Amino acid sequence: MSVAPGVSRSVLGRVRVPTELSARVPAEQRGPGLDRDAVRLLVSRGCAVAHHAFAELPRLLRAGDLLVVNTSPTLAAAVDGWVGHARVVVHFSTRGDDGRWAVELRDPDGRGSTRARTGRRAGTEVELPGGVRLVLEAPLSERGERLWWARSSDPDVAGLLGAHGRPIRYSYTERDQPLSVYQTVFALPSPDGAGSAEMPSAARPFTARLVAELVSRGVQFAPVRLHTGVASAEAHEPPYPERFVVPGASARLINAARAGDGRVIAVGTTAVRAVESAAGPDGVVRAAEGWTDLVVTPERGVRVVDGLLTGLHEPEASHLLMLEAVAGRAAVGRAYDEAVRERYLWHEFGDVHLLLAEETAHTERCCGNSR
Repeated sequence: MSVAPGVSRSVLGRVRVPTELSARVPAEQRGPGLDRDAVRLLVSRGCAVAHHAFAELPRLLRAGDLLVVNTSPTLAAAVDGWVGHARVVVHFSTRGDDGRWAVELRDPDGRGSTRARTGRRAGTEVELPGGVRLVLEAPLSERGERLWWARSSDPDVAGLLGAHGRPIRYSYTERDQPLSVYQTVFALPSPDGAGSAEMPSAARPFTARLVAELVSRGVQFAPVRLHTGVASAEAHEPPYPERFVVPGASARLINAARAGDGRVIAVGTTAVRAVESAAGPDGVVRAAEGWTDLVVTPERGVRVVDGLLTGLHEPEASHLLMLEAVAGRAAVGRAYDEAVRERYLWHEFGDVHLLLAEETAHTERCCGNSR
């Protein structure tokens, strides 16, 4: 699943995002009377960039547009543990078909967050709350040893997370938050207790009121599910295989929008990965479920989505290749320059970016492709 040597990388590696542009707390905690939708919205139409409040989204879409949303709930996926006398934090990433979990062991950083840990090896045993033991068995991938397949002495890992877990957070955030802060308005419980290790955060600014306004204006919603794994905060690796479902009803809604005048706009990179994994070479989406190892790049392109609503990503993040596949490299570069200049906020509690696809060659010409 790694980016092949011949595949180009994002053009944004030289963009510097000042640390003060990391959103440290959720929007609704920044002042009295604020709700989740009190964030800014950067809109890219080809090389043209416009600035809006997220609450203006219903006026920026049109009747017949379809928003594809991820219903995966966020898990309390960080659990404290011990390796010998050393304290560690286990990030539970993905549940495998054989009952094992892909996990990442991290060191506490002394400020309530974590940092990367080295020295993992097969057979390492982690003592977890309640007398549960976790044993590392093998690296998840030949790409590296960040994530390991591990087996728990108690098969009820969902119960362990519910009793002793907390949401994963990184050092740019100010403090721990309750799990409810990390759930989107679209999140639905999974029958098997599965969910996402980290919030599908592009949907976080949606409120029930905003959804109702969108529906009243003729915008439709197509639910899909993709359980996201643990992000690569330091190495910015491409995503690992993830479990997804595209229901038949949602496939029909997507195909109908494409056959008419509506645009298919994915809410988050997870929704893009799910839908594109269910699309055939003919662009027709069919009901699908299972594991996807698809990595959307400019070389692969997109077959279905006409737009993407997403957060602002680190310049080194592999997700930026997906943005470039949707909107073109020059358009993404222009937008990120503007986002830094106008001091938009990054990360899961930050501002949002709506990219609407334009014909790529035209976009490259009009933006000048100066990077």
